[in-house]
Amino acid sequence: MQEVLVKYIPQQAVIPVFELIKALGVHLKIVDERVTRHGDYRRMPDGRHQITVNTNLNKYRFLITLIHEIAHLVAFKKYGRSIKPHGKEWKHTFQQLMLPFIRPEIFPSRLLPVIAQHFKNPKASSDTDARLSIALKQYDPANDKNYIFEIPVGSLFRIYNGKVFKKGNKRVKRYECLETGTGRIYLFQPNAEVELLK
Repeated sequence: MQEVLVKYIPQQAVIPVFELIKALGVHLKIVDERVTRHGDYRRMPDGRHQITVNTNLNKYRFLITLIHEIAHLVAFKKYGRSIKPHGKEWKHTFQQLMLPFIRPEIFPSRLLPVIAQHFKNPKASSDTDARLSIALKQYDPANDKNYIFEIPVGSLFRIYNGKVFKKGNKRVKRYECLETGTGRIYLFQPNAEVELLK
């Protein structure tokens, strides 16, 4: 397992993560990219704890995602299965599990303040924290996508499922965008990655 982990997470995190996985009896599966999620935790019918994480994540996002999912398992064990999946018990558990990893030996120094800020009140997904998502993206391989906040109002763009939208104005934190095929309005996070249409 350590040989596998070293391919996906920072070197200094391998042994503590391996110990956590072993102690909790986690069955870790690294899977092909899923557009709607980076990872998930499930208790299997046979009682095993399965965590899946997408293979395409950079090593910093992979580590945060893996600890996020381990936090679900630990919170359910400690507080029972009736808690909210991303409620206060999970947030506290996630903070405690992540704390030993928020160090310069593991994360680049320019990421540390953004990560520290995020973990004051962690969100259900690192993608809903636009600042963290953009900071982590710097470590992804280059692609031809743009963030919503980068493209001009009125631009047409395509999302992962092929639907085309016209960018509208910002409404508090998110952008109102018109789906061209249906005329319906959808709200997009500023850090949503889209394909700008010329």
